[in-house]
Amino acid sequence: MRLFSFATAEKRGDYLWVLRAFDMARGAYVVLLHASDVVETLNRCPGGPRLTPTEVGPLLEQLHQWGVLERSYDGTRAATLAEYRNRHFVYQFSQAGFQAYRAVSEVLEARLDEASLSRLVLPELLADLHTLAEANRSGDAPRVYRVLNRLDRALSDLADRAAHFYLTLGDLVRTTEATPEAFLAHKDALLAHMREFSMDLARFAPRLAAAIREVEETGAEELIERAARCDERVLLNTAEREADWRARWQGLRAWFIGDGTEGGLTECERLREATMSAIAAVLSLLRRVTETRKGGVSRESALRHLAGWFTAAPSADAAHALFDAVFGLGRPRHLAMHHPDADVIPAIRSWWDAPPLEIARTLAETGRPPTPGAPARLQRNDAGIRRLREAQLDAQRARSQAARSLAAADVHDRELDERETEVLLRLIDAASTAWVPVSGRVSGTTGSDSGVTLTVSEHEGSTVVRTSRGLLHLNNRKLQVRETASTRKSKAVAAHTANRTSTGGGSAPGAHTATGGGSASSADSQDMDGSGEGMG
Repeated sequence: MRLFSFATAEKRGDYLWVLRAFDMARGAYVVLLHASDVVETLNRCPGGPRLTPTEVGPLLEQLHQWGVLERSYDGTRAATLAEYRNRHFVYQFSQAGFQAYRAVSEVLEARLDEASLSRLVLPELLADLHTLAEANRSGDAPRVYRVLNRLDRALSDLADRAAHFYLTLGDLVRTTEATPEAFLAHKDALLAHMREFSMDLARFAPRLAAAIREVEETGAEELIERAARCDERVLLNTAEREADWRARWQGLRAWFIGDGTEGGLTECERLREATMSAIAAVLSLLRRVTETRKGGVSRESALRHLAGWFTAAPSADAAHALFDAVFGLGRPRHLAMHHPDADVIPAIRSWWDAPPLEIARTLAETGRPPTPGAPARLQRNDAGIRRLREAQLDAQRARSQAARSLAAADVHDRELDERETEVLLRLIDAASTAWVPVSGRVSGTTGSDSGVTLTVSEHEGSTVVRTSRGLLHLNNRKLQVRETASTRKSKAVAAHTANRTSTGGGSAPGAHTATGGGSASSADSQDMDGSGEGMG
């Protein structure tokens, strides 16, 4: 922390200008500066202080003591023996000192009112992942290094922008300084920005996950080895560079696929949940602002009017009367009560000497002793709750049964009944959220619901699905419905358990059984969630 002393010192302005001169010289590839060089650089800066070498010298020495600058002796500047004995010193940034200066400079130059979510980076990430897979497949190591480095920077920028945006949005939601007019003027753009980002994130997430798996199929270890081989950080050995690039690739993978733990959310899913929570917070703030404007009266306006009445009061007595009327203050209420133990505290003892008695609030406010009231009856409707729950479970079981029936055979070779048609339309709706061309042609998409997955793929010519509601024509598309991996696993576990039970073996301790046709616990990373109903 001693490195940041220049930011709080008495001459912090001069220290900052001196360090700014070193930063400007560094931009011109000049590292070592003498006091006279610092003065010459400051004279070229617009708005810079006019300092002399005598004044700059102590500043440089103090920065050297704090560890911000490093000092070395330069004997070539001595023209006489006396100058040589006076020891001419030159200074340069220390590694930690430059980081401290950049941190302070970034805080001073930051625009705190600029916050946005990066939407355009998502199609760029998708295009770069396809390029990375092609480069790794062809063994082009320099191209692998460039694309992987660009992916790492783009994802870091996306995370930084999102964190900054939600920090600024949290300040906006909690603050009381923003006027209703300023908020209402920007709320449409703010809500549209967050909704569009959430929709793009939901549309690109499965495609980015599929692209990452495509890259891994070309060889993840070869990818890391090629990137480390082309890395130009010469102060790191090969093992350190490979470890660094492996950590970066794992971070990129965790964003869209996760770390493989059951029930864990990916960073992409957390970002989408944060976006939806932020939209709800902005809508709540909008409701409060609208209600305040609609009512026309708030605590602030009421207090301002009251202050005006006090100022306009003709006399002090009138002001006191206004105070009593506004805050409900009246004359003291005298109550005559006896102590429970009259032998200890007799009734003839003065109030000044007797200890205080506890009285009920009702007696103090109304003068009447409190009376116990009848407790309120509890209104319970267990039968109605049970009926609603049973109806919900029946609907889920019927939908799961229809989903299994739909996945049992090809949808193009038979006529679907009403429930199968409903499940198919829900699956098509879930898959259509990703059915948007972004770059080039979309070859197909998927959607999952109720334990089955719909795959929409390209097909030459038109296809027809016969349903109970009529014919469904698809142009150059073919539908395929299959059970998800989690549903097949649940069926296998249930069948295995039933087999052990029928043979008299009993269930193993800790074994789990599952009924067929249950809802999928979670859709595959490539699949788009449906409406969210029936997802366990």
